[in-house]
Amino acid sequence: MAETAPAPPEANGVTVFIGLKPTMTYVFQVVTQLNSGAGPVVVKARGNAIAKAVDVVEVVRRRFLEGQVAVGAIRIGTERLVNHDGREANVSSIAIPLTRVGPLPSPPPAGPPPAAGA
Repeated sequence: MAETAPAPPEANGVTVFIGLKPTMTYVFQVVTQLNSGAGPVVVKARGNAIAKAVDVVEVVRRRFLEGQVAVGAIRIGTERLVNHDGREANVSSIAIPLTRVGPLPSPPPAGPPPAAGA
């Protein structure tokens, strides 16, 4: 199997690395970045976290930003890492770029908040 070369960094983009936190934590990070107008948001994961990365992307696409997100070219590969026993191991990796295609949310109106009870 051929290893792929590392992808170039995304111009003005943000990367969200998937780990051990709950899925919704990463969903909120991705939605926040997309709503702030950041360039492509790349969801990256290795090994067992790949399934969670796919879940994060699907929740963002189908629940939070339905019809407002485009998925770019998904990159998969293999990385050689040294495990805790000191041996090298092959670990699968994935990178899923997301781009906002819908309009950005409008900022809240400026000025003082409305009075309570008014």
